Amino acid sequence: MRILLTGASSFTGLWFARALSAAGHEVTTPLRRSAADYDGLRGMRVSELARVAEIVWDCPFGGTRFLELADGRWDLLCHHAAHVGDYRSSDFDIAGAMAENSFALPQTLRILLKHGLRGVVLTGSVFEQNEGAGDAPLRAFSPYGLSKGLTAQVFDYWCSVLGAPLGKFVIANPFGPFEEPRFCAYLVGCWQRGEVPRVRTPLYVRDNIHVSLLACAYARFAEQIAGSKGVAKLNPSGYVETQGAFAQRFARELAPRLALDCPLELLEQTEFIEPAVRINTDRIDGSTLGWSESAAWDSVALFYGHSVDKTVATRHYPPVSAS
Repeated sequence: MRILLTGASSFTGLWFARALSAAGHEVTTPLRRSAADYDGLRGMRVSELARVAEIVWDCPFGGTRFLELADGRWDLLCHHAAHVGDYRSSDFDIAGAMAENSFALPQTLRILLKHGLRGVVLTGSVFEQNEGAGDAPLRAFSPYGLSKGLTAQVFDYWCSVLGAPLGKFVIANPFGPFEEPRFCAYLVGCWQRGEVPRVRTPLYVRDNIHVSLLACAYARFAEQIAGSKGVAKLNPSGYVETQGAFAQRFARELAPRLALDCPLELLEQTEFIEPAVRINTDRIDGSTLGWSESAAWDSVALFYGHSVDKTVATRHYPPVSAS
């Protein structure tokens, strides 16, 4: 298939592009800015992206250049891009993000459908309102999560009105090579410096999933959406456990691979600012997707083992389906 994938300079976007390409599809990735504007970790991801996809620069979703690109034969629109900004802020612009995420959507869909579009795949988040499973009510975690949920409603409306099959692919907590420097990078950084990392929220139950498995599930889901009818959804689930248990799992897997002592300190959690439990609901059988859990951990160790500043990202990793 010919696939138009937005948001491919992101952590998960790069892996989705790689998985779609590895499955034999022709992937084109419009990016918002020019090549010179991508540096650091995102620049490394863009360099990797160029190995598997055609990049179209200065092409934000719904803009003039994007509509010109859309005016051709595309089998799937995979809309992974979203306004992020300061996504942790309580002042996050909900309405502005929703407007940007769905800018010129009716016009875009009409152009694509005119040339035979077979489906739309929208990326969602388990942190949206009414997604996944966990503490009731399933409220949005943040204004950012709320904007993602409202964006999904806009897509659902216009795809229904215009007759485009829609698949919603809901992401929980992916981790792996090319990830932003958050929890996993903190753990490895401490271990490499001979320090003991402190897990401050060990009791939260979350759903951490290897990004390579997530990407394999995404490619399979996208293929199923093409030519389908109505609306479908997939909430791929990985390691459902407390954050303390996941940190112990991460340490247990990386210690022999990095040849490091990987101690942890699980602090006593007394505050629950976020819901105690929020997880996805669809278990993924990686073996049916040609995915190897051991190989996935090897890739994580390779990425972090070179240096925590991610200079290893210049290396070429094997396809996500490699066993």
